[in-house]
Amino acid sequence: MIKPKGLKPGSVIGIVAPASPVEEEKVIGSKKILESMGFQVKMGKSCYEKYGYLSGKDRVRAYDLNNMFADEYIDGIICLRGGYGSVRILEMIDYNSISKNPKVFVGYSDITALHIAINQRANLITFHGPMAASNMTTKLDDFTYNSFVDMIGDNDFYGEIKNPLKEKLETLSGGRCMGKITGGNMAIICSTLGTPYEIDTKNKILFLEDIGEEPYRVDRMLNQLHLAGKLEDCLGIILGDFKDCNASDPKNSLELEEVFNDLLIPLEKPILGNVRVGHCMPMITLPLGAESIIDATRKKIFINEKVTT
Repeated sequence: MIKPKGLKPGSVIGIVAPASPVEEEKVIGSKKILESMGFQVKMGKSCYEKYGYLSGKDRVRAYDLNNMFADEYIDGIICLRGGYGSVRILEMIDYNSISKNPKVFVGYSDITALHIAINQRANLITFHGPMAASNMTTKLDDFTYNSFVDMIGDNDFYGEIKNPLKEKLETLSGGRCMGKITGGNMAIICSTLGTPYEIDTKNKILFLEDIGEEPYRVDRMLNQLHLAGKLEDCLGIILGDFKDCNASDPKNSLELEEVFNDLLIPLEKPILGNVRVGHCMPMITLPLGAESIIDATRKKIFINEKVTT
């Protein structure tokens, strides 16, 4: 995998909006927060556009992303927010240019579609982490800030990834495995199955998270991944945050834990749960495409290589 150059104070960060729009005050607020962290900031045109539920028309959003990677004065790229829309521009991205101009790329949720495509087509390590308008309109908490800066920085971070204090990792199924991490938002992963941009989990560690999904919908998506062979192909599984994935009618529903037990434990693979990555704060920044180890028995995750140069 290609590793991007790490960022440091003074680095220029480009902000793009590949998915849904936000109010202008959040755009302004996120720019100020990033500047207070010591970065220079360049806002893409898509950050100020609105086309229904999209942050500008597809060509605008795709141009912004392509242009930020091609721009020699931009050192890293952070997405404004998720929502919906990244899948609409997958065919418009210049993956060859991205591989020739590797840069830190950060986002989550709907940005999962871009992470998977860039990992697989440009062979670039990317980062599942906080976004400008979603998380940076106010000062980041210390844990989220340190995880973000350590991971994308030029300090050659690698080693154990730890949860915030008082948030314990959970063993669903013991064992140990080593492989590259892939994945992100489960709904987005499932939406790309059967397309040229579907996730490749062969001999990889699959990371899954989601928000606002009833247990039966999580069940449905896990079954889709199973029937597509994605759960069987992976070496192990990291379950991130599943925010608000509770039953609206608990008396007539399985609990999320029961869904995981029914569908994942029979795989007999290392599975770790309650990893604080996803739609949560504090939030771990996770490098996608990085060679990693999960030791589910000992409840530990290690990044086994430096993820920036």
